Amino acid sequence: MTPNTVVIFAQEADAPVDAVVRMLTERGVAVFRVDTSWFPSRLVLDAHLDDTGRWSGVMRTEHRGVDVADIRSIWYRDPAAFRFPAGLTEVERAYAHREARLGVGGVLAALPVLWCNHPNRAADAVFKPLQLATAAASGLSVQPTVVTNSPEAAARFAAEQGVANTICKSFGPNTITEGGALKVAFTRRLADSDLASLGSVASTATQLQRWVDKAYEARIVVVGEQTFTILIKAGSPAGHVDWRADFESLTYRLVDTPPQVANGVRTYMKTLGLVYAALDFAIEKDTDRWVFLESNSSGQYGWLEAQTGAPITDAIADLLTGGDCP
Repeated sequence: MTPNTVVIFAQEADAPVDAVVRMLTERGVAVFRVDTSWFPSRLVLDAHLDDTGRWSGVMRTEHRGVDVADIRSIWYRDPAAFRFPAGLTEVERAYAHREARLGVGGVLAALPVLWCNHPNRAADAVFKPLQLATAAASGLSVQPTVVTNSPEAAARFAAEQGVANTICKSFGPNTITEGGALKVAFTRRLADSDLASLGSVASTATQLQRWVDKAYEARIVVVGEQTFTILIKAGSPAGHVDWRADFESLTYRLVDTPPQVANGVRTYMKTLGLVYAALDFAIEKDTDRWVFLESNSSGQYGWLEAQTGAPITDAIADLLTGGDCP
């Protein structure tokens, strides 16, 4: 009997996931959607290993469940963290988190299904220095970059590249919440005045990179073997440095992926074991060189689909219903 159910791990408020669920339902495909934050209070796992070495059993909520043997594919779409009872101590909470990750994650990882993406592959792919090295090895262009906690090394790099041609960018999500207020660290170009305050570099790992004099940026959304490339044009100085700083100034255009870039992207995805990713590029103004900036294995695509009509929802539904292991 062919497995039929698509399992989706995602946060409850996720409009692109809603669209994929609707499309799968219209196709007659069973969907079991949960959030990992539901475990253990709202999500139960009852799994058994038989003498053939295969796992069987069920995952269930109060309202419905899925037979583990009936899982066709798993879409792991940036779900929230496990949520444990309030009465646990900090030590007990850490222990419970470890056991949940290794137990639930271990059973799911043993299933012969397609993952989009496997959590372990996604966890490896989050490291920006690894992304840059992998992109370069895959034939994609990258910029000179330094990772350091040495103010002297940072000053030396800025002098070599030219201060105005040096940008500072975060390694991970660029938002933090402090005192109830949201703070955002956008990519920024250095100015001469920054050279006097490089002492803060010593507080943690800092990423500096050579600026790309760009005409456009592009996000390439990869779904299995398909690529959807959207050019992004910023209409303000802030958006030109970091398009996330001024969404209202942006315009979008769906284009064909240049063959050489597409080949490099496929190699990149294969090397890191990814099925889905959103890769960001800068297109150099005078040379049309596509420069790889970074990749997000659970990167957003919904607003790009809405702006351009790129059929990304269809592609994800096709991938999940195919269910073939990569």
